[in-house]
Amino acid sequence: MGEAIADTKQEKRVVHYSSKQKILLVGEGNFSFASCLAKGFGSAKNMVATSLESRESVLAKYSNAAPRNLTELEDMGCVILHEVDVHTMRQHPLLLDQLFDRIVFNFPHAGFVFMENQKSQIKLHQDLVRRFFNSACEMLKGSGEVHVTHKTSHPFSKWEIVKLAEEVGLCLVEEASFSRGDYPGYLNKRGSGKKCNRTFPVGLCSTYKFAKLPLLEFSQTTL
Repeated sequence: MGEAIADTKQEKRVVHYSSKQKILLVGEGNFSFASCLAKGFGSAKNMVATSLESRESVLAKYSNAAPRNLTELEDMGCVILHEVDVHTMRQHPLLLDQLFDRIVFNFPHAGFVFMENQKSQIKLHQDLVRRFFNSACEMLKGSGEVHVTHKTSHPFSKWEIVKLAEEVGLCLVEEASFSRGDYPGYLNKRGSGKKCNRTFPVGLCSTYKFAKLPLLEFSQTTL
């Protein structure tokens, strides 16, 4: 019995993430990424997973997977929050006093308003990511990291997310190549429009890892 209890406390890892970390997942679609981590950890008690949409919208959009994923996550102890906007998430009543080891936003997207290569569309994406970084920076533990998985090919490279992170005092720690196959069960979704439940080819993409700049260094870079 003692051995079984000890085993449950052993650290388990899924690529960059650990069962010992307190993890906030932002912008979940069908919650398959959260589900993947929870299954890898054998628990989701260390996780908070959020969506921009309401629970009803999530269940309607992703009816083939979201109901099961949400039920399994809640059974494994995950805190599920809906209607969480990255701009105001630090003010959410259940997030107000919490700090995280990892804050993760996979494939942020501001919606399909213009063509992806148009400056107006790129600006919408940049505004979204900038707001996310601004909020995440205040919700991060001192040694924590903010992770953004993002396409690296044109026109997505024009978002300049490293520069956006630096604007709020985050510095790039590592750019790690991303492979969806490393996350069993994860299906990235378009999330917007009539084809919201369709996946999309990720192509060349990376997980960008950011950490807080020391206060003195940040003040010097902003002079």
